Amino acid sequence: MGLIMDKLTRSIFNTLFKPAAFAGLLLVGLSGCGEDENYFAKVNDRGLKEADFNAYLKHKRIQFRNDIQREKVLDQYLEREALADLIENDLMKDDALIGAEINELRKEILISRYFERYLGKQVTDDAVSNFYNSNIERYQEQKIHVAHILIRLARNMDESQRQVQLTTAQEAYSKVQAGMPFDEAASQYSEDKVSAAKGGDLGWLVQGSIHPKFSEQAFKLKQGEISAPIETPFGYHVVKVLDEPKINRKSFESVKGEIRYELRNKARDAERKRILGAIRIEKIASKKTN
Repeated sequence: MGLIMDKLTRSIFNTLFKPAAFAGLLLVGLSGCGEDENYFAKVNDRGLKEADFNAYLKHKRIQFRNDIQREKVLDQYLEREALADLIENDLMKDDALIGAEINELRKEILISRYFERYLGKQVTDDAVSNFYNSNIERYQEQKIHVAHILIRLARNMDESQRQVQLTTAQEAYSKVQAGMPFDEAASQYSEDKVSAAKGGDLGWLVQGSIHPKFSEQAFKLKQGEISAPIETPFGYHVVKVLDEPKINRKSFESVKGEIRYELRNKARDAERKRILGAIRIEKIASKKTN
């Protein structure tokens, strides 16, 4: 709503008025203005009371941290008042283009205000919390602690070269099945040098963050089990599960903004369809003249 009002103010001001003419309308004196001490500022000889400014602050829900911020907001308020005076004085009131633009922005404001009120009632804190609790599976992720031995594949490898790599992976698998410690096999065979230096340890991996073929096989294994070579675009992986899978639940605080955004969009779309469904819209083709 605030953005639309700012757009309206800037649009009218920039189109209608020159800065020099506008500046002449503003007179500010915070310690009193002329004869009437009840006024704290004047706009084109119209006195403004501090109560008017306070009402504006309340409407805008503005709070100050310091005097500098107050002065900035005060300037904006006085410019707004001056702008309103110019319009009320019928300056360029008959300009059709400006009138059309104001009318369009007014429609935007009305629509925006309606939906803000509607969505505020529909998408409450309770609604967001209930959605989270009713769809908790959406905010859970499974993770697993694994190590691997990787024998790489390259796109330009022919079939015979790929077969050599597969044979190497199968050899590494056979060695660990025969009793060779996995970390030793990783150090000897793995072409992933970073993880090989740690015994092949990849740490905890979240399901969905790794290649589907790797994930599918890894999450089938129990702690301590080792897979036969798994092919992915990266190469052949011999995988060992170091710890059982765990469920990690995202906290409500971490996802409530995401949920609110989703619910507001759904509610807005549904209400828009309801409104349009209750209105008859008819296009009338214009007659063409020869």
